Amino acid sequence: MGRDNSSMSETGWHWDPTLYAGSARYYPRGRVPYPMALADELTRELGLNGTGRLLDVGCGPGSLTLLLADRFAQVVGVDADPEMIEEARERARLAGVRNVVWATMRAEQLPATLGTFQVVTFAQSFHWMQRDLVAGAVRTMLVPGGACVHVHATTHQGVGDDTVLPHPRPPRPEIEELIRRYLGPQRRAGRGVLSQTASGEDEVYQAAGFADRRRIEIAGRPVDRTADEVVASVFSLSSSTPHLFGDRRPEFERELRELLRAASPAGVFSEQMRTIAVDVWRA
Repeated sequence: MGRDNSSMSETGWHWDPTLYAGSARYYPRGRVPYPMALADELTRELGLNGTGRLLDVGCGPGSLTLLLADRFAQVVGVDADPEMIEEARERARLAGVRNVVWATMRAEQLPATLGTFQVVTFAQSFHWMQRDLVAGAVRTMLVPGGACVHVHATTHQGVGDDTVLPHPRPPRPEIEELIRRYLGPQRRAGRGVLSQTASGEDEVYQAAGFADRRRIEIAGRPVDRTADEVVASVFSLSSSTPHLFGDRRPEFERELRELLRAASPAGVFSEQMRTIAVDVWRA
């Protein structure tokens, strides 16, 4: 995901509460779940054994939080979007997960009064934050020998490689063109536009006092997706969240579904997901 212009400057950063407005209900269905292999690799790397505490920063609807919950005694998930937190709370209830505390909170408010943790995670979230401030805060929240885990992933869509798949791929270029026709040539993000992707993350972590980075990679896998899931993947993005379409949202969704029917009359698609890269930084 990218950042809008106001977010790119570490000193001039500010949070836009409309960034993911209306997307929380689409996120769990539109994003491919993190694989269990991710939890297993982190368990091996960090020696997780069901004790200790995890802090998931920018947790969204709990995609990573709930995957890792049984590897800790207590988990705290924080996100600035109250709709995301409500979705996470409901998903935890339905899954019977009872060791997670959810808090609507901007990452820049850390450490707050949350205490200390063995592990802090950022999954597709760090780039939306004032990174130097947040990295410094979570560094103080880790116990000696604790770890900060940064998950680099793309879960809303797969790669356009030459992998042979059992069903048609979603017509992503045509979907992007449809979005541009409704929202204009610049990718939107809340009240602003997406201009570039954050970089220099290694320097940010090092400046905060982290060291000994270790990278883990989880191979991408093929997945099948329904038309409903592809539609949800579009509405899960900050650049095409439902509120951006205003009263034209039903019209846009109708055209989107017509596009999908033309690509796969059976309504089933396949995608090859990207490799997930995980950076583990030690406190």
